[in-house]
Amino acid sequence: MDGEPAAPGTTGPGARALLRIRDFRVLWSAQLISDIGDGLTATALLLLVNHLTGSVAALAAMAIALAVPPLTVGLVAGTYADRWNRRQIMMASDLIRALLVLGFVLVDSIDRLWLLYLLAFLQSSVGTFFNPAKGAMLPRLVPGEGLMSANSVSQATRVISNVAGTAIAGGMIGLAGIYWPAFLFDSLSFAASFLLVSRLAPALGEVTRGEHGSDSGSVRTSLAEGLRIVRGSRVLWVTILVLSLAMLGLGAINVLFVPLIVNVLGASAAWFGPLEAAQTTSMVLATGIVAALAVRFRAAGIVSVASLAAGLAIAVLALVTEVWHVMLVLFAIGWVITPLQSAVVTLLQVNSVDAVRGRVMSVMNASMAATSVVSMAAAGIVAEGLGVQGAFFIGGGVCFAAGLVGFVLYPRANAGLAAEALVEVPRA
Repeated sequence: MDGEPAAPGTTGPGARALLRIRDFRVLWSAQLISDIGDGLTATALLLLVNHLTGSVAALAAMAIALAVPPLTVGLVAGTYADRWNRRQIMMASDLIRALLVLGFVLVDSIDRLWLLYLLAFLQSSVGTFFNPAKGAMLPRLVPGEGLMSANSVSQATRVISNVAGTAIAGGMIGLAGIYWPAFLFDSLSFAASFLLVSRLAPALGEVTRGEHGSDSGSVRTSLAEGLRIVRGSRVLWVTILVLSLAMLGLGAINVLFVPLIVNVLGASAAWFGPLEAAQTTSMVLATGIVAALAVRFRAAGIVSVASLAAGLAIAVLALVTEVWHVMLVLFAIGWVITPLQSAVVTLLQVNSVDAVRGRVMSVMNASMAATSVVSMAAAGIVAEGLGVQGAFFIGGGVCFAAGLVGFVLYPRANAGLAAEALVEVPRA
């Protein structure tokens, strides 16, 4: 499955060229609308829990309810993405979530808080079926040389949409003091995504049956086979390992960002918006360079170099003395996160046959979810012992080590896309 790395193409379509491809444009539009709704609901849920309880423990419980499904249900979801029509899986996921989100409207007192947790867990669980199916189907929608650019567009869209959804939720709830419009908006966004995905040709969602098809045998057997395939492919397991280590280091930012700004630098919370905007802006701008990187460099080389660069940038946060220093560092980190994640997803997509691609994508998603939880816990413990800046230095070192691991363990320093031919399916 590893195969020989293919030579880089001479051309690679950018975001504008990709959006001229009808099927990709339809799927991108569905993601844009749905991700805005997700960002809106995630913020609204936390605000509602805080309004009803005023408890940090209750907020943590909601975060856990949303985080557990990718670690558990997500692995099983990948198995079904290799069994059923992926277009139909995405449509079912959208439709079920559209109905579940409406249930949030019923929670108007602390007595019904249990219902909020239950629905949040169910919605997150159903959502884990969407992403493996989408990731596994994407190689059928765009030419091979445009796959990395397509993944970068998807990543940038997710970032922009979540920020937009958060802003909309804050505006709705802050101005009106009511929560149900946010949940209604999210329900409508899932309905819109359902309609858009339904416009894709059914053939695009069909799974190419092969040696490792998941349509026979138990789900447990199929899942175990998927894990064996990942372990048996050097490119796959090294890519997931490098990503996990990189996310382990990058996760320190999520936990220690507030203490760094408020406690260490003594800055106002008013800086949070501009600082987040700095990283978001560079992540979006980086989308424009991914196509050029894909032409000139192997995907594995991009993963390794981006991890090294991110590690250095995180370590620099241990040395900052002014809040504007943090802004510069976050702006720099954004430039490498988009190529890193885009190259990782591309490596996994191209180095797995269609019959197992859903399981491979679910392993990646579960690994990211697990390392995110571990990173947040570890960052807090390290910060207690070494201080916030010391924890950033350690986090940067872990991320830098991820890049070194990539250079050492990939078949060659610039190993990249396998020579597997992507399945061509007639487009509608």
